[in-house]
Amino acid sequence: MLESGCKAVKEGMLEKRSDGLLQLWKKKRCILTEEGLLLIPPKQPPPPQQQQQQPAPPAEPAAKIKELHFSNMKTVDCVERKGKYVYFTVVMAEGKEIDFRCAQEQGWNAAITLQMVQYKNRQAILAVRSTRQKQQHLAAPHGPR
Repeated sequence: MLESGCKAVKEGMLEKRSDGLLQLWKKKRCILTEEGLLLIPPKQPPPPQQQQQQPAPPAEPAAKIKELHFSNMKTVDCVERKGKYVYFTVVMAEGKEIDFRCAQEQGWNAAITLQMVQYKNRQAILAVRSTRQKQQHLAAPHGPR
């Protein structure tokens, strides 16, 4: 998704529940594109002693960026609205569940769902066109007899 130059549909902060034992909520900078969701660790300034000694390392190394591509996404389930948050789960094709939360007015769950449905619709249209082209190609050489 990064390399393909997809335009951002929505950008902002989301909180993701960690996979660890404590399951802490960690803020992630998120970019929603037409292809999926990018999760980027929030920028952290380098410690003051590093600033004079050497140039700062890149704030967002590519290895830290997590891509949730719509081709690997099954559903977005809205779990509950509680207090100021909406809690929702992204279910991946292999069964992995990733929990998120955001302020209710941000509407991340709706935006992700809408983009995923549009992506799946585009893929279905391409599949139908491809099937039709194959059928026409197979039928063309024989011609009427």
